[in-house]
Amino acid sequence: MVSGMQALDKKLLRDFRRLWLQALAIAMVLACGVAILLTAFGMHSALTDTRDAYYERNRFADVFVEARRAPQSLLPEIMAIPGVVTAEARVTGAAILDLPGRTETATGRILSWPEGDDPLLNVPLLRSGVPPRVERPDEVMVTEAFAEANGFEIGDGFTANINGQARDLTITGTVLSPEFIYTIGPGALMPDNEGFGIIWMTEQAVAAAFDMAGAFNAVSLRLGADAREAEVLDRLDTLLEPYGGLGAYGRDRQQSDSFVSAEIDQLRGMAMVVPPIFFAISAFLVGMVMSRIVALERSEIGLLKALGYSDLEVLAHYMMLAGLIALFGIAIGWGAGTLMARGMALQYARFFDFPYLLFRVPAWVYAMSGLVALVTTLLGAVRAALAASRLAPAIAMQPPAPPRFRRSAFDGLMRGMRLSQGTIMVLRSMIRWPVRSALTALGLACAVSSIVASSFMYDALDEIMDLAFYQANRQDAMVLFTNDLPETALAEVERLPGVLQAEPQQFHAAVLRNGPREKTVSLEARHPDASLSRVIGADGQPIIAPPGGILLAERLAGHLELAVGDTVEVEFLTGRRETHEMLVTGLVEQYFGLGAYVDAGFLDETFRQSPRMNVANLIVDEAQLDALHARLQDLPALSGLIMMTDTRRGFMDTINENVAIVNGVYATIAILITVGVAYNAARIQMSERARELASLRILGFTRGEVSAILVGEIMLLAVIAQPVGWLLGAWIARAMSNAFTSDLYGIPLVLEADSFAYASLVVLFACLASVLVVRQRIDRMDLVAVMKTRE
Repeated sequence: MVSGMQALDKKLLRDFRRLWLQALAIAMVLACGVAILLTAFGMHSALTDTRDAYYERNRFADVFVEARRAPQSLLPEIMAIPGVVTAEARVTGAAILDLPGRTETATGRILSWPEGDDPLLNVPLLRSGVPPRVERPDEVMVTEAFAEANGFEIGDGFTANINGQARDLTITGTVLSPEFIYTIGPGALMPDNEGFGIIWMTEQAVAAAFDMAGAFNAVSLRLGADAREAEVLDRLDTLLEPYGGLGAYGRDRQQSDSFVSAEIDQLRGMAMVVPPIFFAISAFLVGMVMSRIVALERSEIGLLKALGYSDLEVLAHYMMLAGLIALFGIAIGWGAGTLMARGMALQYARFFDFPYLLFRVPAWVYAMSGLVALVTTLLGAVRAALAASRLAPAIAMQPPAPPRFRRSAFDGLMRGMRLSQGTIMVLRSMIRWPVRSALTALGLACAVSSIVASSFMYDALDEIMDLAFYQANRQDAMVLFTNDLPETALAEVERLPGVLQAEPQQFHAAVLRNGPREKTVSLEARHPDASLSRVIGADGQPIIAPPGGILLAERLAGHLELAVGDTVEVEFLTGRRETHEMLVTGLVEQYFGLGAYVDAGFLDETFRQSPRMNVANLIVDEAQLDALHARLQDLPALSGLIMMTDTRRGFMDTINENVAIVNGVYATIAILITVGVAYNAARIQMSERARELASLRILGFTRGEVSAILVGEIMLLAVIAQPVGWLLGAWIARAMSNAFTSDLYGIPLVLEADSFAYASLVVLFACLASVLVVRQRIDRMDLVAVMKTRE
């Protein structure tokens, strides 16, 4: 039987060469699933390994907390907390920066650098130069991204307004820090490496600048493996409460790590949602092709059975043919996925300011993606292979019995509509093979859904832009103050150059609790008549927090299991540091952060204080922006400035760049799916109906009329597939929206009509092009040879 198996092997290779175009179309669809799975897990693994290695090597802390002013003598008590391995105190503060060649106001965060040694925790990685020296209090190190964005080199300088005093600083080194992989300024929505920087000065210089001699206002902790973080946080808060502690938090709430971890989680979600679609389509295509092969090779199967080949050998032969297609697709997917994963991981590493990239796609990812692709392909082929193995030799050697037709109400309807003969043939073919027609339409619907699902992201981001930047936040700039100021100071703000309108606002760190559930948030307070910064509901209408009540973002309410009418405990971490019960009066759909909102007047009454503010929202005359920035750089009470016009522009530029790439990728994927489904369906139709089409040509039908039968059926199925694809795309978009939502941001499910139209046009044109390629075979058809083939 060895020679016999060799004969089957030769037939296997011959069949694969004959079907190479159809096999390639299927393999490309399968490769898409493998490549996306490999890319998602590859990037996930690369970012996770790089982040974990970076954190470990540079001793990234596990717990963080800030306070108003705590004595150094408190540090031993912090170290004595069970589970604490290392504790490091430091001094930090805000500064207004006057950068050479830049008219806009820039801000920075000052951090103390320990004297005589590197920090114990959150160790920056020196990229160039040297650390600042104790004997030179005006020497500083800055983050590499800040230096590159502003064109700084070692030895360059800039001026900083630190606690009301102008200091000329000299850059001695550039660093990367595990604490600032993703750097966002106070109140900002996106990184601005040119306008916001992290600056390290010697501990002695920073302590003197902020009047912190013998004290600290920030501390980081490294915990042991057996430490209970919740207990450490409670003990730490208790120790720092008399000194203005702002609430300890774990690494998961550290701003930089939150963004990095959220992106890593999204990659895992993408791997769970998208690849199964491609594997399912590939299985369907393989099933279609294998069923047709078995139907065409009935006599060969009969001969094989008559010569002594067993059912198992015949089954294995056709399964191996499907396996070859799968291996072809897996090889393409592995190659493309590895390149895509490496390229995208490098982009992520640069975007997140990692010092290096540990790119290693685990072997199990290759094995898993290959195994899933192979199994789904074999499952698609198993029905046809079993049918081949079960054919008895005597039956297989005979032509299949022609299908039996019965007139139905549908035939009467077509006759009554006076449809052309070609149209009737198209419709009868679809009715004759309803399952195959339905699966073909479903495959094309999946192509439509891939574009709809990708387009939703652009629509969602457009909705976020409109709501966050044009309806909720309509100010040109936000001025952030170091401490709370009386609202009477707003008159001075209004007198600044170019200020046309100014409104006060308050932000307070607070812990919201409902039983065992709690969340630390930034609580916002504004007046009912505020027009520059507003709370906007899902219907686009402003929502005003009534006195005595609190508005919560829907995602925040979900975390706390609160509904309208419930009471929430609010522990303020600023001001008088009091705890109050507040009534939940409304829920708000919000896309950035987890917001909580109260009436400013009610909050002032609650704190028993005169009206206060720590943020001023401004409308500014663009013609006087330079004068405004020049004046702001001299304000000692200023801790930050957010130019909302620049933020809007940067956010939109980033969206347009990234979404264009994503839409291009998914359009390509949709075209590959369409080509795989439409080309294979047309080839099968051509082989099945060759005798029928040849008969029509002999009877006098033109090539166009005959071609319309082949093209018409596939295109009609493509049209039928559109609404199914729209619904499937909407479902996938919802799954992606849920997978991408985190505490940092929410992705709304927004689907516009033009997205559906774009998806349909791409798929219909790709489908038409694929069918027209097969249609050319009609022109080359040898009518005599086709008519000699037996039914």
